[in-house]
Amino acid sequence: MTSLDYDEVTSFLGERGPFQITIFVLLSLSTVPNGYTGMAMVFLADTPSYRCRTSHRNWTSTNLSLAEDGSGGGCLEYQFLNGSSNATGLCVDGWEYSKERYHSTIVTEWDLVCEDAWKVPFSLTIFFMGVLSGSFLSGELSDRFGRKVVLFVTMAIQTLSSLVQVASVSWEMFCVFFFLTGIGQISNYMAAFVLGSELLGRNLRVVYSVLGTCVFYALGYAFLPLCAYLVRSWRLLLAVLSLPGLLYIPLWWFIPESPRWLLAKGRVQEAEDIIRAAARKNGITPPEVIFKDSDLLLSEKNEPKSSDVSYSYLDLIRTPKMRNITVLNSVVWLITTITYFGLSLSTPNMNGDPYLNCLLSALMEVAAYVLAWLLLKLLPRKALITFPLLTAGLVLLLIHAVPPENSGLSVALAMGAKLGVTAALSVLYISAVEQFPTVVRGMGMGICSMCSKTGSTIAPFFPYLSHYDRILPYILMGALTVLAGLLSILMPETRGMPLPEDLSQVQTLNWYVSALHDHTLTSF
Repeated sequence: MTSLDYDEVTSFLGERGPFQITIFVLLSLSTVPNGYTGMAMVFLADTPSYRCRTSHRNWTSTNLSLAEDGSGGGCLEYQFLNGSSNATGLCVDGWEYSKERYHSTIVTEWDLVCEDAWKVPFSLTIFFMGVLSGSFLSGELSDRFGRKVVLFVTMAIQTLSSLVQVASVSWEMFCVFFFLTGIGQISNYMAAFVLGSELLGRNLRVVYSVLGTCVFYALGYAFLPLCAYLVRSWRLLLAVLSLPGLLYIPLWWFIPESPRWLLAKGRVQEAEDIIRAAARKNGITPPEVIFKDSDLLLSEKNEPKSSDVSYSYLDLIRTPKMRNITVLNSVVWLITTITYFGLSLSTPNMNGDPYLNCLLSALMEVAAYVLAWLLLKLLPRKALITFPLLTAGLVLLLIHAVPPENSGLSVALAMGAKLGVTAALSVLYISAVEQFPTVVRGMGMGICSMCSKTGSTIAPFFPYLSHYDRILPYILMGALTVLAGLLSILMPETRGMPLPEDLSQVQTLNWYVSALHDHTLTSF
C-alpha cells in the first residue's frame, strides 16, 4: 500500500481535528526537555573566578578568572621573600572560588581546574557520545519495536539518568549517567519526530516538523537561562530541569502507536482500531472497512508481506537509490551540524551576560524556525536547504574581510549565518522523513541523527582554532557550509509527494542540472 493510498484511506479523519491537535501538542511538548538537557552544561560546568586556597604566611596566588590551560597564576602558589615572589608549585590546599555568579558548579564541586580543566569540555563530549550511540540504536529499535515504545522508554532513561546525576558523588559517576542521558535524549526526540510525521496528515506534518518539535525544542532552550538565573546551585538546577520529565508519564494513555508502522508489520486490526478511535475523537463516523488486508500488505509487484520481511541498516545501502539517499543526507547533516554547533559554541566568547546571551541564542533559533515554516508554504524543500546553506557559507567567508576592531559586524555576520544554518537544519528533518520509506524510516533518521551528532562532537574543536587565527574557524565552517549547500542540490524534491512506504518507492537523486531545473519548476 502506497503512502498516497494511506492518505486517501484515512482522509475521512480530516487534517486538523481534535485528534490531530492533541497529537501535535503532546508530541511537541515531549521535546521541550531536549532543548535544555545538553546545553545546561553551559551553567552546570561554568568555571567561576578562582585562586589557590592559602594557609601559609607569605604565600599567595593570583586571581585568574579562567585558567583553562592550568598554567596561569590561579593554578600556582607564590612565596614572597625579600620583596620578590617565586612560584612554588601547584596549589597544595586546593582552590577558592568566587560566589559572585554561582553557588556551585561541577567545577567547584570536584576542582575541575588547572590540570583537570580538560574534564569540563570532555564531560560534554561524553554526553554527545551518548547521543551518538542513541542515534545509532534508536532507529533500529523504533523500526523493530514501535515508535511509541521507544519514545517512552527513552524518555524514562533520560529523566532517571538526570535525577541520578543530581546525587553524583564523583565526576566519573556524573559522566556515566550523562552518557545515558544522551542516549535517552536523542532517542526520544527522533521517535517523537517520526511518530508525529506518521500520525499527522501531509499539511500538518510540515507544521509539526518546524513549529512543533523544533520550536518547542528552542523554547526548552530558552527556559534554561531563566532557571539558571534563579537557581545558582548545580545540583538544585539539574533537579529542577529533570523533574518535569515525570509529567510525561500520563501521556502513554493519550499518544497512540503509528498506524503506518503497524501496517508495515502486518498488524492491521491494531492500526484500524487507532484510526477508529481517532474518528470518534473527531466526531466522524468511519467506514465499515478501513483497510483491506490484500491491498494493504502486498506491493504493486506482489512482493512478500512486509510483516514477513526483517529490515536492517544494511537495507539503507542495499540498492543504488537507497544508498545515494543515505550517503547524501549523512554528509549534509554532518556538515550542517558542525557549523550550527561551531557557531553556537563561539557565541559565549563574546562579552556580556551569559544568561542574556543564552536567551538571545534561543530566540534566534525560534525566529529561524518560524521563518522556515512561513517559507515552506511558498518554496520547495530543496530551495530552503540549498539557499540558506550557500548564503550562510558565503557570509562566513566574508568575515575575514572585516577589520579586527569592528567586532560588532563580525558577530552580526556570524549570527546571520547561524540563522540560515538553523533554518536549513529544520527543513532537513522534514526532507529526510519524506525521502526515507516507512520500512526503514526510523533507521534512516537514526543514521542522519548519528551523523549530526558526530558533527556536534567535532564542532567544539572549531572555536579553539581561533587561538591560532581569529578567522580560521569561520573560513573552515564557511567552506564546509558552501560544500553542503552544493551537495544539497542533488536531493530529490519531496514537496507534495506521498511518503514512500517501501524501498521500491525511493526517489532518485538529481544528478543532472537539466533534471534539477525541470523538477524544481514542477515543484512550484
